[in-house]
Parts: sequence; structure tokens; C-alpha cells
Amino acid sequence: MVVAAAEIGVIAVVGAEAGVAAVAVVAVVAVVAVVVVVVVVVVIVVVVVVVVVVVVVVVVVVVVVVVVVVVVVVVVIVVVVVVIVVVVEVVVVVVVVVVVVVVVVVVVVVVVVVVVVVVVVEVMMVVAVVVVRLVVVVVVVGLVLVVEVFVVLVVVEVIVAVALQ
Repeated sequence: MVVAAAEIGVIAVVGAEAGVAAVAVVAVVAVVAVVVVVVVVVVIVVVVVVVVVVVVVVVVVVVVVVVVVVVVVVVVIVVVVVVIVVVVEVVVVVVVVVVVVVVVVVVVVVVVVVVVVVVVVEVMMVVAVVVVRLVVVVVVVGLVLVVEVFVVLVVVEVIVAVALQ
């Protein structure tokens, strides 16, 4: 029995050593696990920080590019609108000047034509009045002459008739 008890004691000691060894192994595994978890957490944090920084940089670059593109497009649109407005104003001014010149020329031509027509009509009326007066004078003078000749003939006839009697 003593031997059995000694064997049990040896087994217990061996078991205790195995337990200590197991605890040591568990402690080492736990430390390794903690180190691995810390390393993984640090790697994850570093990756997250790098990803966040890259995303922020990409977003900032995209925003800057979009803002620059929008500013360039707005400037181009403003320049095009200003050029169009200036060209339209120049065209409008040229068209207005051309229309005014054409209207003035047409008005001057119409006035000249009307004046010429009025002058020609007035001259023709004066000429017609003069011609009519001349015709009247010629007719009246002719009639007077005819009457005078007739009267002279009658007087001569009367004188001849009286002298013949």
C-alpha cells in the first residue's frame, strides 16, 4: 500500500507538473493570442486609418477637380455668353444703322420724287395755263380780227353801195 501510495504521489506530482506545464502552455498561448490580437487590431487600425486617409485624399482631390471643372465651365459659359451678347449687340447696332440708313435713303428718295412730281405738275399747270391763255388770246384776237374784217367788208360794201347809187 505504501508503494501504491508512493505511486499515487508520483502520479500526483507528475500530474501537478503536467498541470503546471499545461498552465504554462495555456499562459504562453494566451500571451501569444493577446499579442496576435493586439497585432491584428493594430494592423486593422493602420489599414482603417490608411483607407480613411486615402478616401479623404481621393474625396478632396475629386472635390477639387469637380470645383475646378465647374469653375472652368462657368467661366467658359460666361465668356461665351458675353461674346454672344457683344456680337448680338454689334449685329443689332449694325442692323439698326443699316435700317436707319435705308429708311433715311427711302424717305429722301420719296421726298425728292414727290418734290419733282409736284414741281413738274406745277410747271405743267403753269405751262397749261399759259398755253390756254395763249389759245384764248389767239382765238379772241382771231375772232376780233375776223369780226373787224367782216365789219370793214360790210362798211366797204355799204360805201360801195352808196357810191354806186
